[in-house]
Amino acid sequence: MRILNLQLRFLLPLVLTLVAAAYLAVPLMDDLTLRWFARDLDMRGVLVTNTLSDSIAEAIDEADGTRLQAIFDRAVQDERLFAVGLCGLDGELLRRTANFPEGLGCADARKLATQPEPRMDLAGGAVHVGLHTIDPGLGPVATLVLLHDLSFIDHRSQDTRRYLIIFIAVLGLAIAAITVIVAQLSWRGWIAGVRGILRGEGLVRPLFSPAELTPFANELRARLRDLEDEYRRAQGPQAEWNPERLRTLLRTQLRGDQVIVVSNREPYIHEHGPNGIVVRRPASGLVTAVEPVMRACSGTWIAHGGGSADRESVDADDRVGVPPGRNEYMLRRLWLTPEEEQGYYYGFANEGMWPLCHVAHVRPVFRESDWEHYRTVNQRFADAVVAEARSEDPVVLVQDYHFALLPAMVRAQLPRATILTFWHIPWPNPESFSICPWRREILQGMLGSTILGFHTRFHCKNFIETVDRFLEARIEHEHSTISLRDEETLVESYPISIEWPTPDAVASWPSAPDCRRRVFERLKLPAQTCLAVGVDRFDYTKGILERLHAVERLLEKRPEWVGRFVFVQVAAPTRSSLEEYRSFQDRIARVAQRINDRFGRHGYQPVHLFAEHHEHDAVTELFRAADICVVTSLHDGMNLVCKEFVAARDDEQGVLVLSRFAGAAREMTEALIVNPYHVEETADALYRAATMPEAEQRERMASLRMTVREFNVFRWAGRMLSDAGRWRLRERIEARVKRHEPD
Repeated sequence: MRILNLQLRFLLPLVLTLVAAAYLAVPLMDDLTLRWFARDLDMRGVLVTNTLSDSIAEAIDEADGTRLQAIFDRAVQDERLFAVGLCGLDGELLRRTANFPEGLGCADARKLATQPEPRMDLAGGAVHVGLHTIDPGLGPVATLVLLHDLSFIDHRSQDTRRYLIIFIAVLGLAIAAITVIVAQLSWRGWIAGVRGILRGEGLVRPLFSPAELTPFANELRARLRDLEDEYRRAQGPQAEWNPERLRTLLRTQLRGDQVIVVSNREPYIHEHGPNGIVVRRPASGLVTAVEPVMRACSGTWIAHGGGSADRESVDADDRVGVPPGRNEYMLRRLWLTPEEEQGYYYGFANEGMWPLCHVAHVRPVFRESDWEHYRTVNQRFADAVVAEARSEDPVVLVQDYHFALLPAMVRAQLPRATILTFWHIPWPNPESFSICPWRREILQGMLGSTILGFHTRFHCKNFIETVDRFLEARIEHEHSTISLRDEETLVESYPISIEWPTPDAVASWPSAPDCRRRVFERLKLPAQTCLAVGVDRFDYTKGILERLHAVERLLEKRPEWVGRFVFVQVAAPTRSSLEEYRSFQDRIARVAQRINDRFGRHGYQPVHLFAEHHEHDAVTELFRAADICVVTSLHDGMNLVCKEFVAARDDEQGVLVLSRFAGAAREMTEALIVNPYHVEETADALYRAATMPEAEQRERMASLRMTVREFNVFRWAGRMLSDAGRWRLRERIEARVKRHEPD
């Protein structure tokens, strides 16, 4: 009905316009037709006169006029020539044909012939009056009056009018058909574009380019943000997600339920140090996001123990209370042999699944031996979940691509368990995923989940399309559910975030000027230096090489910034046993050295590269000291570094330069969004950030901080656990109904 109304809005003005055009065009065409034919008749009259002049001049002096009459009678045999008359030089009518009007004299004929429309209406129809002088060469001897029949002109005019109306009607139908088709396509394209905006997809449409829909998207986001602000004000301060609210949710919706987290990376690592065993937190977005949730849930975290002192720090059951000194939840460690770790972690997970899911131009490698280790380790972790479960229906949070098979393995042993799998990295399209030799097994394993979460709707859509391509499963797109072997999985987007700093934590931080002074003293930087920082794992997906190229281009284009602009890259080494990572780290070191050799001078080094792990406090200090934070991921599920930078800037200063290929770019629109592959664009963004006025920085940072504070990690966990609570309640009700059904 809406499409019909849209079409009518196009068609009604079109019909009215065509009717008006026909109303105006028909009389105009009649007038033009008459003028054309009148000119034609005058030319025919001249031709007839020239043809008869000699004959008339010879016969005009004959007394009986028989010859002259015969000439006229033969002339009027032409169907268009109605009558002929001959006027003498004295104005008397000398001879005429039988059809010549009785009352028409020479004077009247001359008068009619001089009018704009030389026309005379007779009983049989209208005639055209034409006067032509007969001059055989010795001077005028008479005047020939020719009356041409105009009835054929009326017939031609009617034909022309009919053809014109038919042409306008056909043209109108063609325009209407084109209008309806374009309206249909435009409506569908617009709806698809809007749905893409609401789902967070890329706007690649044939009828609507991103530039056309961007103003609408911006206005929609602004309106939604206004509505969210109104909602927050209406709800009051208790609407903010925090650990207490998450615990309240667990008490109300998951009362008494055990929460078990499974991940490869452990939240705390025990290692031997110079002065004994030290505890550190790994550089991991997963740990940053999930660890605060576990502190609120007081559950059990199962992970691979890889620290040099991990075995010495656990009890007889391989458990240890963490965080150290507070023991808010239990960490259960599993031990892997070097062969298992090489095949499962470095091999299948990071040489296969990681490059497969990231568009980073590195070929995935799949080996049969790696796959066997991957299955074996997944089964061992699944057995550990069953061993740790205190009931038949625990809540199991499976984290990331290391455990794609584990949900189905746990489901086989604990059918009533609520399994929430969160995929922290992007999910590729079906064509890319088809590279994997064990694609069906991976999809079947993941569909053992009760809820399967991704960062964005776009990744959810890719996963559903992949399942549709490779498995025989029932998919309900409206509810975003997949049913495989009578087991239903909800596929939903849950944008992950960080824990917002508490007032006590913020109060313990050194002030931003103090942080800046310490960092500048440590790096020996002049006070007026513009400091840009990047904090990442040493991974080829993080765009470290691209940001170094952008820094180099900035110093090329803006030589006045040489000596004033410094970029600090903190890159924690990771997966160094893999050739791709070792060569990447070597390349970054060479590029950084080249930039320093090219633009450096005594007392000035434009790039400082720290390939070492930094503790959270050191990273926070660096963020608070920086003018710019650069996040140029080539493909990232979310990226939490940008959110940590925003959380650290309680002074509302600093500028965030953010890759459009990071999931965070969809919600952090006040950052300077760049395409990291476009070196010129990124260099210009660095210059804009370096020269941005403090007022604009404050406005952008305040908005970013509001977004990150509202959409924190407890909200992420709360949404997942709320959905899990509703799911468990539905299953319990269905189980009770089945028990009471008559046989």
